Amino acid sequence: MNPRPPASPDLAAAPPGGARIEPAAGDWTELDFDAAARRRPPETESAGARDWLARHWPRAALILAVVAVFAALALWRQPLSEWVWPETRLQRLRDQAAQALSEGRLSSPDGRGARELYEAALAVDPDRSDARDGLTRTGAMALQQARQAIDGSHFEFARQRIELARDLAMPRAKVEPLAQLLRQREAAHAGLDRMVAAAAGAREQGRLDGAPDAALPLYLRVLELQPQRNDALEGRDDTLAELLQQARQALERGELVRGAQGIARAQQADPGHADLPDSLTLLELRVERRRGEAAQALRRQRLDLAAEAYRDLLAVRADDAAAREGLTAVAAAHAERSERLAADFRFADAEAELDLARELAPAAPAVALAHQHLDRARESRKRFDQEGPGHRRQSLQRLLAEAAAAEQRGDLLTPPGDSAYDKLRAAQAIAPQDPAVRAAAARLLPAAKRCFERELGGNRLSRAGECLDARRALEGGGVAVRDASARLAQRWIGVGSERLGAGELRAARAALQAARSLDANAPGLAELAARVQAAGAASN
Repeated sequence: MNPRPPASPDLAAAPPGGARIEPAAGDWTELDFDAAARRRPPETESAGARDWLARHWPRAALILAVVAVFAALALWRQPLSEWVWPETRLQRLRDQAAQALSEGRLSSPDGRGARELYEAALAVDPDRSDARDGLTRTGAMALQQARQAIDGSHFEFARQRIELARDLAMPRAKVEPLAQLLRQREAAHAGLDRMVAAAAGAREQGRLDGAPDAALPLYLRVLELQPQRNDALEGRDDTLAELLQQARQALERGELVRGAQGIARAQQADPGHADLPDSLTLLELRVERRRGEAAQALRRQRLDLAAEAYRDLLAVRADDAAAREGLTAVAAAHAERSERLAADFRFADAEAELDLARELAPAAPAVALAHQHLDRARESRKRFDQEGPGHRRQSLQRLLAEAAAAEQRGDLLTPPGDSAYDKLRAAQAIAPQDPAVRAAAARLLPAAKRCFERELGGNRLSRAGECLDARRALEGGGVAVRDASARLAQRWIGVGSERLGAGELRAARAALQAARSLDANAPGLAELAARVQAAGAASN
């Protein structure tokens, strides 16, 4: 039997993985390992991958877990180390503090100064003495830097370092000599003799305060540098005496705020000044007088004077609850006026009074009610304008009936909006010449006249002015009304003269204005105006 011939190279078994050998079996540089993969269907690939994951998923999960642990350790290695080894953070704080101290960064607002870092170390472990020692070294370095700054005439920096040494409880025997040296060097640098001379010159010129080159600020600056300098102490005391005298004069003239400001300035500069107790006593008396003036002005319905007085009181004492309540009462009075004007359909005037009330006490309930009343009055007028003659006649009859009912109740001028006078004014706005309206006015006129005489006799001049307005509305601007206006103007002139004699310039001006509005040619009006003008010029 002949042996079987050797197999041809082309028929040799395929290498593992289905690689194709080209062109010869021994040429490994031409191996194509991707041939079988290209021939394998996609479904086979997916199935193979699933089979691999099914066989090796525990190993893959373990690998992923290890990677996650290492990533977490990399991200949180510092917090974990501080939690597991607290000493790590302490050592880092001490190292950073020592580095800051060696670089001269003793304190820093961002917390990176030696002081802040040592204090942070103490907060972590209060029992560590090395952090306390570090703070002591920081204080010693602060004194060293202060001395260098003084030698270099960097006085502000030296002052900061001395304050730091005090904060760190350095011994007074080491701190105070440097502080004294700083004051001496500043004094020599500033030329205190020239400053004292400038202060004396400013005082002779009457420039006591209010500017950097005025007498009092200059004296205070000198005493800050040399607290025991006699000429500066004497100059300051004399200047304060003159300031307090001016403040008392202002109080005597009724200028409460100006006087209080002068006294407060003197008290701030020297709480122990000899003239201060008498000045404070006078201030208390004038505050109480102003309070009484405010209450009296409110009773007399001089709302502008009342508001001004209460504002003065609050300017002197911002926490004065009684003055704040007074302003609220003034706002309520303006709101009442707004309601009365709205009832007359005088909407512009009503809005102006309501604005004054809002300015004084925007949250007062009376202000909100007046606003609602004004809105209702506008709607009522709008309906009147849209109604036909028949409806207007019904509205007119209703208003006249309401006026008669208020007259029977005795509500002639009050309450605003519901009084007989207010109802009649609303009827007059609809049909001023209607016989029934004119008859109702004739019935109310005697009550308005009695009101005027009663309020004028009681010296309640603002209230008398309201009664006079009612008379004018009911009977027109005849001779009787003009005579009443002249009488009321004379009363206001008398009040103005009295207030001016008491040094109350603002009250005198207000009385002058009231008299002028009533009778521009009233006897004595020109003389009062001249006196008020002269007093105003003298007070400036």
